[in-house]
Amino acid sequence: MSGCSSLTDKNWVATTVANPQDANAWELQGKLAVISPEEKFSTNLYWLHTPESDQLKLTTMLGTSVMSLSSRAGYAKLEVDGQTYEGDDPQALLNRLSNWQFPLTKLPEWVLGIVADDYQVSRDINHRPLQLTDSSVFPPWRIQYQGWQAQSGTMVPRLLRLERGGLKLKIQLNQWQALTSVQVPMDNKRS
Repeated sequence: MSGCSSLTDKNWVATTVANPQDANAWELQGKLAVISPEEKFSTNLYWLHTPESDQLKLTTMLGTSVMSLSSRAGYAKLEVDGQTYEGDDPQALLNRLSNWQFPLTKLPEWVLGIVADDYQVSRDINHRPLQLTDSSVFPPWRIQYQGWQAQSGTMVPRLLRLERGGLKLKIQLNQWQALTSVQVPMDNKRS
């Protein structure tokens, strides 16, 4: 993990947090397995999530890019199979170009074990989610948390299983790093 990334006029540096939701931004490295009626594959996953933008990359085990998705308010760019596609909504762009619907808007909360009030949830003895159901869509998303780990001073999921209809996603978080922003002095900005 880089521990430091640069987007717009901010630098992101590693920090520790008491709770995952306290992170201004975060980056993770892990693995993603997708099983759908049309396809089955496994990739490496890299995700930089900030309040202003997301950078999501899927690569093969050898590091070859499978997909790269960059987004910010009102703009998304998806690179897949040597082609570049642009649009104003990353979820709509991904849905249009893939056989499976990755839940981009809710996934940042789910990978951290953050539970919305309207979810059905069962919890472990430490009050962490074991399983949750998001019925805001039909068929509903079902998320199972299969282990937790200490990262950046807090507990985050280690392994998640997401299911909706015939789609199954398995996400393994190998490294998760909370980030905080530091302003870049005006004289150090590149034009």
